[in-house]
Amino acid sequence: MSTIHLAGFPRIGAKRELKFLVEQFWKNEIDDAALQAGARELRQKHWLLQKGAGLDLSPVGDFSLYDHVLDAQVLVGAIPRRFGFDAASLSSAEYFQLARGNRSQHAIEMTKWFDSNYHYLVPEWHADTAFSANPAPLLAQIAEAQALGIKAKPVLIGPLTLLWLGKCKGSAFDRLSLLPALLQTYQELLAALNAAKVDWVQLDEPILALDLPAEWLAAFAPAYEQLAASPLKLLLATYFGDVSAHAEWLKALPVAGLHLDLVRAPQQLAAFVQGWPQDKVLSAGVIDGRNIWRADLDAVLRQAEQLHAQLGERLWLAPSCSLLHSPFDLAQEIKLDVDLKSWLAFAVQKLNELKLLKRGLQQGRASIENELSASNYAREQRRSSPRIHRAEVAQRLAALPAGSDRRASPFAQRAPLQHAWLKLPLLPTTTIGSFPQTSEIRAARAAFKRGELDAASYEAAMKAEIELVIRKQEQLDIDVLVHGEAERNDMVEYFGEQLAGFAFTEYGWVQSYGSRCVKPPVIYGDVARPQPMTVRWAVYAQSLSQRPVKGMLTGPVTILQWSFVRDDLPRSAVCKQIALAINDEVLDLENAGIKVIQIDEPAVREGLPLKRGDRDAYLAWAGEAFRLSCAGVDDSTQIHTHMCYSEFGDILPAIAALDADVITIETSRSDMELLRDFGSFRYPNEIGPGVYDIHSPRIPTEAELEKLLLKALEVIPAERLWVNPDCGLKTRGGPETEAALQAMIAVTKRLRARLNATAQA
Repeated sequence: MSTIHLAGFPRIGAKRELKFLVEQFWKNEIDDAALQAGARELRQKHWLLQKGAGLDLSPVGDFSLYDHVLDAQVLVGAIPRRFGFDAASLSSAEYFQLARGNRSQHAIEMTKWFDSNYHYLVPEWHADTAFSANPAPLLAQIAEAQALGIKAKPVLIGPLTLLWLGKCKGSAFDRLSLLPALLQTYQELLAALNAAKVDWVQLDEPILALDLPAEWLAAFAPAYEQLAASPLKLLLATYFGDVSAHAEWLKALPVAGLHLDLVRAPQQLAAFVQGWPQDKVLSAGVIDGRNIWRADLDAVLRQAEQLHAQLGERLWLAPSCSLLHSPFDLAQEIKLDVDLKSWLAFAVQKLNELKLLKRGLQQGRASIENELSASNYAREQRRSSPRIHRAEVAQRLAALPAGSDRRASPFAQRAPLQHAWLKLPLLPTTTIGSFPQTSEIRAARAAFKRGELDAASYEAAMKAEIELVIRKQEQLDIDVLVHGEAERNDMVEYFGEQLAGFAFTEYGWVQSYGSRCVKPPVIYGDVARPQPMTVRWAVYAQSLSQRPVKGMLTGPVTILQWSFVRDDLPRSAVCKQIALAINDEVLDLENAGIKVIQIDEPAVREGLPLKRGDRDAYLAWAGEAFRLSCAGVDDSTQIHTHMCYSEFGDILPAIAALDADVITIETSRSDMELLRDFGSFRYPNEIGPGVYDIHSPRIPTEAELEKLLLKALEVIPAERLWVNPDCGLKTRGGPETEAALQAMIAVTKRLRARLNATAQA
């Protein structure tokens, strides 16, 4: 009988229970005992769901109060030393300070988990980093699961992936030099897990899908030979890409099983099945863990039948990766269009798909005949639905002339025209777009959606909020203003709600980081813009001030990346459809007198393929899509873009090729580290490095802000340097936002005066 299992399950809960629990703790509304009790209850609900679906092995260790990579740092006793905390006695308050910062220390740097929209907290390695096993929290969760009759499979980040994900701090050294000590700690962890009477341990090594240096690849065999001394059965898990280049030595590793992502990289299977060892399990990731489309159950079962004929009970079935990236339960979506709903599967439904596959293998196809018929019917209905295709969208794309994505003039000619009318001071200040979304804003939006507030009253409420934000920015003396985005729920959802080809769920939340959850739109058909989306709000905001107000849009690549995207059309084609829809909005904004327009693209780096050989093609179409979104604007219109929480060094030529007049980027958590790349590359246009971290409630000191700005001035000429926060201010409170911006403006004015005095001397 084939085993079915998971790498992970959505930890936020069916209705974001974890988010609200954690935020109650942050607000001191509950104590640590209540926090732990709530977390325990949520874990147990999830395990019982998995047990009810017939899972043979349930993951333990995938649940986290904030981030599983932070939990791994605690597990191996290697939390950032600058905090002065002891991992073995870490309190909940200290745990969250690592993630969010405190008065004396900025939060741990955060970046994207491979090419997903999940953010992890980056380990900080020093040449003398010491490790110590701290298995108590994991052992407690294992005991919880076992008490429920759950067969637990601990899931840990593999040692090489954990090292790779971290950054070297202090003097330069090779991260691999830490591997011997880390492996000894993993051996101690495995010994503790063996004493807890588990049979299998999963070690996730997703870095195998990257183009790793030779010395990192060479480290796998001796590392796993050392770990194989444990009596536990080890399942080495890879996902997010093709690892067939390593097939021969992966098959020879002394592990009991290997997991492959056969959704992202189905072509790799042949390299592993041929000569698969008789003493090893092959876990086939055949259910998509990262998208929401219903599986082609008939096709997946055929593949599983062929594999089962070759491998017998050595075949395991699983989702391609952790279901962390999937919404919780489609059954909650009572308002979703019936036809569209029949095309989808969330995490709970994916459990059922696994259960059906196991039954089909065990009892034959006839045992799931009705389910196979339903799957085939839904697939055919989706393929033939007239809601999917719009002839005018395809025709518009096909008719684009060569070079239609280019600005009329190069930046060197555009910049003087923009400076002439903007008349901005040296080191101009701005913010990234959103201002705090107060409880009053959210209440008004919710009442409007429920029909309890009429359109006129809602618009009046939003206009009042916009005016407050404009007046506050003028009071602070910010140079280029924003309208604050009071009317927007989410930077992608807001636009998707107004574009054709998109659908929305009520409870399709996924975790982005910590307590921050997003509800990605579903792109099911061709994309078009029926009518203007932001123009009237931008025009109203501009009418309130003589200072320039930015039009705020989300870019095509980010809308694509942060949505659940249709799988029946190339992503490049979908992205260009979105770009043309955004371009309609850009031109309408310009025609309405909005001459500074920001098109946010924080997800450009996130979408970069993991394999270098696939990157040029992606960067070409992603860059074209961004340029299409602002094509046709006048040279005097200033186009901004914003990017955050990514490594840009290896794609700077492509970032420059976007040809935005101004780019704002996150740099504060990395202590302006990202700017070194921009400085050595000599980024040609204007740039605004974020000078404080908006994802932390911590208010920066003026000394800290000045230090970061002086670092920026070392690599960016003052005449091309902007000053701004790292990201939008939506998640922050009003008083802390005002205090941080006051400090930012005060420091900027001092430096501006100093630079002007030097220039006149």
